[in-house]
Formats: sequence, C-alpha cells, structure tokens
Amino acid sequence: MSNVPSLEDLGDVDGLSVLVRADFNVPISNGEITDDLRIRAALPTLRHLLGAGASVTVCTHLGRPQGVPDPAFDVAPIRAWLAEVVPEVELLENLRFDPGETANDPAFVQQLIQGHDAYVNDAFGASHRAHASIVGPPKFLPSAAGRLLHREVEVLGNLMTSPRRPFVAIMGGSKVSDKLAVIESLLDTVDSLIVGGGMCFTFLKAQGHSVGSSLCEDDMLDTCRALLAGPKPIHLPYDLTAMGPGGKLFEPEAGGEIRQIGV
Repeated sequence: MSNVPSLEDLGDVDGLSVLVRADFNVPISNGEITDDLRIRAALPTLRHLLGAGASVTVCTHLGRPQGVPDPAFDVAPIRAWLAEVVPEVELLENLRFDPGETANDPAFVQQLIQGHDAYVNDAFGASHRAHASIVGPPKFLPSAAGRLLHREVEVLGNLMTSPRRPFVAIMGGSKVSDKLAVIESLLDTVDSLIVGGGMCFTFLKAQGHSVGSSLCEDDMLDTCRALLAGPKPIHLPYDLTAMGPGGKLFEPEAGGEIRQIGV
C-alpha cells in the first residue's frame, strides 16, 4: 500500500478545491434511492476533506446513458440525499451524459479538473475503467485515494498475498468482459470461484444451458469455456428463477435447465 497515496499525502487542503470521483451508481426507483450503501461508504472521505477546510465537488456515473442526457439516469435523487447529509458538497451531473467520459477524451478531462486544486479517487468499483474521470485528473492534479478506495486496496492486497485457506471468492456483475482480468487474477490465487450476477448466464450458456433472453455475451462464450476447463473450480447458480414473456415464471429443472412452471 505504500505506493498508493492517502488523503494525508495531499497535505494541507485548507482553502483548496478538491474533485472527488465517487461511485454513486445506486439503484433508483420512481425517483427514490432504494439502497444508499455506496453513498454512505464515501462519507468518511467527504467529511475528512470538508473538516480539513477543502471545498468538495463530487462526480459520479449512474447507469449507462450512452453519452447523452437521459432523465432515467439523472443524479437529482443523489444530489438531494447529499444535501441532507453533507450539504457543503457539490455534485456534478452524470459523467456518462458526456461521451468524453467513456472515451477518455482529453478535452473532457480538462473540463472536469478546471478550477480544482487536487483530485481524490474513491470509486473502487469504477477504477478498472480507463475513463476520463478515473485516469485523467491524476495526470494534472495532486491525487490520492479516498478512505474507501484505500481500504479496498488494502484488503484485496492482503487477500492476494497471504489469504487464509480455503480461499473462495464470490463475483457478481453483469458482464464477463468487464471482469475478465479480475477473474483471471483471482483464479491464480483462490481455491475456487463462485460466479453470480448477470454474467453467470454467459458461463451457463458456455456449458450448453439455455438462458432465454437473459443477459449474455456470446462473444465471450469461448473464453468462459476455457475458464471452466481450467484447474480451479468455478461454481455457478443451479436454482435460478426467472420471469419469461408475459410475466410467466420460470425456474430450473433438475440439472440446471430453466423451464416454465406457471403464470
């Protein structure tokens, strides 16, 4: 961890403007946040900076709006949440409303850092992406990891270097392609891997199961077959329940096949 700068490494931030990249990609239903865990996890970083006299601007992505403003992914509910708990914090609009975010556009980087004196990354869940808000600011501003990111790296570092055995990792997420490097790295260390979330369907299809219209990356099927054939066991769900067209309920038969069971 010695090569990962902490908030203390930023030095005196009194009177400085700090840009914080957070991961506030939280579930929102009917304009209400249904799980605020990711926002609450960032509070130690935000409160430390505010307590040290900095002015804090936070940026985050929310969903996948494909580079254009989309009311479904407006961060207004998050801004309202912050206004009640840490009203001193300013929240920018959804980063992914601008195509420059996912394209790592240098012009968008300059737009983000304008007026700021330092940068803090506290978005562990997004730090594997070469997006403008992640890899751009550290090239121009004094930078550090926030409390959450620092702790996550510390825990993962210990797990990868001196884990207790048996070491079983559980992975979720929607896409195998997003997590492939992490999966391959984990398989070098763990004794077995449990795969859930949306990406399990790509693995299940690679095994020959029908997955209906569930999320599946067909271009990753060969990769999944190779991972499944490797020396480390990869465990997949076998008791799935799913909704079919028209609200028909499906669940697996013995052996893991999904079948219709009723309406």
